[in-house]
Amino acid sequence: MAAAPVVPVAYQASPPTVPDWLNKGDNTWQMISAALVGMQGMPGLVILYAGLVKKKWALNSAFMALYAFAAVMPCWVLWAYKMSFGHRLLPFWGKAGLAVSQDFLIPQATLPSTRYVNGNFTVQAASPLYPTATMVFFQFAFAAVTVILLAGSVLGRMSIKAWMAFVPLWITFAYSVGAFSIWGGGFLFQWGIMDYSGGYVVHLASGAAGFTAAYWVGPRLQVDREQFPPNNLLLALAGAGILWMGWTGFNGGDPFAANVDSSLAVLNTHICAATSLLVWTFWDTFFFKKPSVIGAIQGMITGLVCITPGAGLVQGWAALIMGIASGSVPWYTMMCLSRILPFLQKIDDTLGVFHTHAVAGTLGGALTGLFAHPDLSALFIVVPNSRGAFYGGRGGVQFLKQLVGASFIIGWNVIVTSIILLAISKFIPLRMPEEELIIGDDAAHGEEAYALAGQGAREISTYNNMQLQNASGFEL
Repeated sequence: MAAAPVVPVAYQASPPTVPDWLNKGDNTWQMISAALVGMQGMPGLVILYAGLVKKKWALNSAFMALYAFAAVMPCWVLWAYKMSFGHRLLPFWGKAGLAVSQDFLIPQATLPSTRYVNGNFTVQAASPLYPTATMVFFQFAFAAVTVILLAGSVLGRMSIKAWMAFVPLWITFAYSVGAFSIWGGGFLFQWGIMDYSGGYVVHLASGAAGFTAAYWVGPRLQVDREQFPPNNLLLALAGAGILWMGWTGFNGGDPFAANVDSSLAVLNTHICAATSLLVWTFWDTFFFKKPSVIGAIQGMITGLVCITPGAGLVQGWAALIMGIASGSVPWYTMMCLSRILPFLQKIDDTLGVFHTHAVAGTLGGALTGLFAHPDLSALFIVVPNSRGAFYGGRGGVQFLKQLVGASFIIGWNVIVTSIILLAISKFIPLRMPEEELIIGDDAAHGEEAYALAGQGAREISTYNNMQLQNASGFEL
């Protein structure tokens, strides 16, 4: 008699590979969302930065983003994930710990501090129906994108060695505090601050920290500030497209399930982004008589950022209003106020991260405090009676709470980013030497982004000459 076929463990519909609590649909969507968010950073922001900057800085800008994406991962699994989403150490910080063992990664995901406590009344956030490994990867992608966004403020002059030291320190002492305070069960979570998917934790933090870093690192060379044409707008558009479509996972993955709120968040995301792009383009055309491709990219980004804190909390008509606001207010601060206010003129924010992320993130958080629908809020937020002021939110209290929450994120990131950079400057110069600033990529990396007609035969750099000599035993 023939033996019964052996079913591989991976395909058995029972533990340990498919425990009773696992929802395959939720797990699949969460992994896809994590991959989409990760692709926003690598390759999305990598090629967006490479295309938007001056030719001599294309490679350096791309490498800063690439390095940050990689450097966050070991920090995240060795200590920062639990500082952001683990057990409470302080009202604004979780206890550091490892997230690398199977005993931690395979069981059902839980966020231990995400319970609302008011006297004897306690509400615990529902546990996602997938393993902790999925949650760790998903949240890593957010942390990595945040620090890459910050880099946009200091492109074209920050020392790559200083940047290498900065990334793990900033993730540890700045990002983890905002993440725990609002998402991980910290004091802003308990207070009912609404940040659906990172308008404050990701965008306001990166904008405030980036602007602060730009102050301490100092401006680009004057010639670069005056003439900084994008070297490849088509490449930048490709990066912007990855960023836009990747936001489907950025906001759609934050209910931690493939549910109705996830679908609403995705639709609202694209409504706001498209509206914001069109409004920004309208203002460019109205005042400057020509639509700008760079302006369209900026408008797209501000729309995506603005809807992020309220993506699954507001109705579609509110997403339209938020798109109009995000295409107008950051446009005004970037195109008008930055030419009037001395401190905006003095601080050299290379890609305008302050406007596209800090201003748009604050705007989105404030508008969420107005338009968050109580029924939609109840689908996501464990704090009872969460609603925007438009729906009777206790006389605008939620709106004021949103502004206070934004103030904390700004204040913390300004202070901590300053301390980190001042400490690094004691050991590593924050800026490249003058000669590297003049030359760019070839001086900083011994490589260049392009070898166009007639340039491929140019003299090989000293650095690459040494590399080839060591590898082959002969000198070119």
